[in-house]
Amino acid sequence: MLVGVGLGPGDPELLTLRAVRLLSEASAVFVPGKLAYDLVQPYRPDAVVLNFPMTNDEDYIRKCMEENADRIAPHATDGLVVFGIIGDPNFYSTFSRLCEMIAERHPGVTFATEPGISSITAFASVANVPVSGGFFVSDGSEPESRIFMKVRQPAALAASLSEEGYSGFVLVERMFMPEQRVYRGDDLPEKSDYFSILFARRSRA
Repeated sequence: MLVGVGLGPGDPELLTLRAVRLLSEASAVFVPGKLAYDLVQPYRPDAVVLNFPMTNDEDYIRKCMEENADRIAPHATDGLVVFGIIGDPNFYSTFSRLCEMIAERHPGVTFATEPGISSITAFASVANVPVSGGFFVSDGSEPESRIFMKVRQPAALAASLSEEGYSGFVLVERMFMPEQRVYRGDDLPEKSDYFSILFARRSRA
């Protein structure tokens, strides 16, 4: 199994306890650059630094992805492998693209992620900016997803969003608590707990 582990925004003291445990337990650890290596080095000095170029050359990017996928897959087929990445592995990271490449070339590998403190929440702390109400986050492209917190009537909200072209709904209720539940698609409850998050992705033409 390959686990994408969030290493936080860059301060080694902001690694989660779970990140430290997984780094220690993994049979192999890979990172996408020196900054990430510096964060894992106290726990895994044997971590392997891979080349993930910052370029717009898609052919070169794909070539590097293929090489990295082939290097990681043999370790992840039978053991626990960690890919440590700054921030969170599900927010604007290379991990999802790496997983797509590995799945294409090595379909026997399974994947999971463990969250890290993202730049979005870290920014609010560093800048001392309290955030309340709705807010908009973008990498400059047209937004294709929306996230709603404290959703009390998820089925009704999903129905309203469907009229705006959204689908692919995922509701997580009481996340990381003993009563955690995950609902997908159109099978959403009429009511949900205060600690609920709804994800919606705009349908692609």
